[in-house]
Amino acid sequence: MNADLKVTAIEQVAEDTFTLRFQSSELAGQLKPGQFINILVSERIEPLLRRPYSISNIYNDECEIMFSLLGKGTHILAEKRPGDTIGVLGPLGNTFGYEKSFGTAVIVAGGIGVAPFPYLTRVLKEKGIPTVTFLGARSTSRVVRDGLENLHIATDDGSEGFHGNVIGALAEYMQTHDVDRPMIFACGPNPMLQATQSFAHEHDILCELSLESEMACGMGICQGCPIEHHGGGRKYTLVCTDGACFDSRDIIFHEHHA
Repeated sequence: MNADLKVTAIEQVAEDTFTLRFQSSELAGQLKPGQFINILVSERIEPLLRRPYSISNIYNDECEIMFSLLGKGTHILAEKRPGDTIGVLGPLGNTFGYEKSFGTAVIVAGGIGVAPFPYLTRVLKEKGIPTVTFLGARSTSRVVRDGLENLHIATDDGSEGFHGNVIGALAEYMQTHDVDRPMIFACGPNPMLQATQSFAHEHDILCELSLESEMACGMGICQGCPIEHHGGGRKYTLVCTDGACFDSRDIIFHEHHA
């Protein structure tokens, strides 16, 4: 669907991080964990293009996104109030592979990469699948906690939890715990995803990566979000139409992605 939808709630959940809910029974019934929408935040000339946002949760006929203050578009979103409208295009992208056979979901998130995981956690809980979550943030003030289970925190400044990056926290935990048939679901900056990919391959763990990318259309028309990959006989694939969720074995990262 492509429609102007009404904002129903906005809340600050951490430093420079917000959730925004909008009403759409149609989208609420269609969106699955891992999918995203493209939002036109304003009818002004700037910002001209839509921006992608993961769905962080569904509440009856309301959909929720999570975002951090990064540029003009997110600052405009943060100023929205109940009753305002936003232009929404979706659902877009594929879903996390939560229907696969595994025993424990190991969630790895960096910064605003936490956005899709409250919804995934809820769906997995309804299916009786336990989750353990590793969240990396710059400091404790930027940690998002709501909707996550068995949360382990890593902070760059050591203000909470593991002092270091989130992969260090993950590795320490996996060395000391017997995790039943784990599958990793990860979202965050590309360097973190590349480190997660390496960890999963080294330990022979199923792993899916939700890639962050700039995209204007969300439908493959603009060709603005290519990623190099191994699968399907093509050298490049598009994050918007073939993702944003990929098997980690299919993705090729390079230093210029960091």
